[in-house]
Amino acid sequence: MGESVQSVQEVQDRVQREGAALEQLFGEIRRVIVGQKYLLERMVIGLLTRGHLLLEGVPGLAKTLAVRSMAGAVHGSFRRIQFTPDLLPADLTGTLIYNQKDGTFTPRKGPLFANFVLADEINRAPAKVQSALLEAMQERQVTIGDTTYPLPSPFLVLATQNPIEQEGTYPLPEAQLDRFMFNVVIEYPTADEERRILSQTTGTADPAIAVVASGDEIERLHAVVREVPAASNTVDYASRLVRSTRPTATDETPPDFVKQWVRWGAGPRAGQALLLGAKARALLEGRSAVSLEDIKAVALPVLRHRILLNFQAEADGVDADQVVRRLLETTTA
Repeated sequence: MGESVQSVQEVQDRVQREGAALEQLFGEIRRVIVGQKYLLERMVIGLLTRGHLLLEGVPGLAKTLAVRSMAGAVHGSFRRIQFTPDLLPADLTGTLIYNQKDGTFTPRKGPLFANFVLADEINRAPAKVQSALLEAMQERQVTIGDTTYPLPSPFLVLATQNPIEQEGTYPLPEAQLDRFMFNVVIEYPTADEERRILSQTTGTADPAIAVVASGDEIERLHAVVREVPAASNTVDYASRLVRSTRPTATDETPPDFVKQWVRWGAGPRAGQALLLGAKARALLEGRSAVSLEDIKAVALPVLRHRILLNFQAEADGVDADQVVRRLLETTTA
């Protein structure tokens, strides 16, 4: 009993210490980025959990600036890759260069060898280029020739999609979408935020970002996030929420609207993302345990891209967000 109390107290002490460091990181990025609190919070959660993000929003909503600012705040390297139809897998991973003088091949590493990689308009490139990201995102390594190279740590991929223009695009396959922890839809700024953006970005100089964390500190935070306890009822709730998205689930009865509108539900990776995201959110807010509200707060970006709707949903004008919101209303805690 004494050991249990001591371990709980140790977790609480660590959460308080790391929560202060996270608040400093979050505050430094927000000093440069006006508004977009929802986006920045999900980016920090992704950084803490090694979870990649798929960002959707119209151009000009500070996606690139947000990623570059986060890289600067943790003293990490940043690469931006513009995905185009003529891009090749080697343009991402790197290739072998032949040295004619001594007849040897030398590896030249591609832009994936960075801490923060912005894959801009990822659906502009064909499937073989998109799949070149799979090994990097899942295994955190890249194979060039016969040799496999580990990627730097931390390693975070943030991919963007333009929700308006769909001509000349290649939709991401389900296997690729499932590699993204979050699918974040970025909204327009409010009127007050837009006025601040105009004032801040048309002055004499852009605000400089300060380094407030290191790669080693981020690695330590990865371990701390996993130590945040989740009670059995929160784990059960996350499991029920994920299983309720599956219209063919046999051990539980899915809601009628899921049977009506959903073709395929979320897989086990969604439950892992729910719990890890909830743990990181609790840590970000300085709490030493996961609450049901943490699960609900990350449910939409975790599930929206993992639910495949059927023709009936399209005919009824229903999207994945509406299905997830109804599940949050009907799934009991």
